Amino acid sequence: MALIEEIHKEVQPFFKDASSCHAYDHTERVVALCKHIGKKEKADLEILEIAALLHDICKPEELRTKGAICHAEKGGEIAKQILKKYNIQKERIEAIVHCIKTHRKSKDLKPQTLEGKILSDADKLDQLGAVGVGRTFMCANEIGAKLHNDKEVRKHIEETKPYTQEDTAYREFALMLSKIKDTLYTEEAKRIAKERHEFMVNFFERLNKEIDGEI
Repeated sequence: MALIEEIHKEVQPFFKDASSCHAYDHTERVVALCKHIGKKEKADLEILEIAALLHDICKPEELRTKGAICHAEKGGEIAKQILKKYNIQKERIEAIVHCIKTHRKSKDLKPQTLEGKILSDADKLDQLGAVGVGRTFMCANEIGAKLHNDKEVRKHIEETKPYTQEDTAYREFALMLSKIKDTLYTEEAKRIAKERHEFMVNFFERLNKEIDGEI
């Protein structure tokens, strides 16, 4: 536990100026999901928890540079330097770094270990459900998007552009988050995702009706 507590302290300064939708509370939720799924899947919980704590340390920098850096790749390298200060076997450090570098859904790299797959799943799950709805609206607000797209725009949502007024929470769900449930690795993550996905489908169907003036 002492090691985990030290890693907690190492991580928090990276999020000092983080945006609301990618703040440290996201990391805390991913850690909780990793621990839950890890127990079900009989993973190495220490490797998994440390990787979860460190997985987004470069996310604020990626956002500031509008994607000029890959937070997973750079985060893995910085994590390696952090972990070298502690009495951790080299093989376990490499296992943690592998989890971090492969957790990002938009990278070609795919996790090859159970712990890597669980971290990837947990990170994606935090984009679904009630938390997912909240985060998508927070992120849309940060870039100046509208509350919602009108009916005509929704018919051609794939033609809208990111970082515009049309880059709404609905757009994020329709084009990206709705596909997450089919990209997961572990059975427990798939089970959780099914319910969270259905919640978001129902929410945006209701929002569409209200926006369109349907009673």
